[in-house]
Amino acid sequence: MPSNDVRILLQAAVPTAAVGAVAAVVSAVVAGGKGAIGAVVATLVVIVFMGLGLYVLQRTAKSLPHLFQAMGLMLYAAQILLLFVFVAAFKDTTLFHPKSFALTLVAATLVWIAAQTRAHMKSKILYVEPDSTPTSTASSTGDKPDKSGHSS
Repeated sequence: MPSNDVRILLQAAVPTAAVGAVAAVVSAVVAGGKGAIGAVVATLVVIVFMGLGLYVLQRTAKSLPHLFQAMGLMLYAAQILLLFVFVAAFKDTTLFHPKSFALTLVAATLVWIAAQTRAHMKSKILYVEPDSTPTSTASSTGDKPDKSGHSS
């Protein structure tokens, strides 16, 4: 993963983990140990799902740039649907407190999306990758640059 992608991942994952830690403490106070476990599981689910989504999106952007926007929309829709599936699948579980799980899942998802949006807005991503060799270079005598456009 290029350093810019890792930076965006960290700028989204760290606030999400912090919100998850706060949610675990609040859930432990409100619902006991099972509440804390639910909050931790929800935070891990969000970080893994959203992190994998970001990775897939970055790979798509590099290999199939013409599909980037459609892939991004499809990916976010799929992630939200999968998170709803997790909430529905674990609504009657006895492993952890389901309400703490659901609330932390929603809060962590919102924080991830906000942090990722902020990270993308703050990053300086080139829209066009610069060429390693200049397209219009001066001739050896230094008179004129080579023609690089349409000639009529």
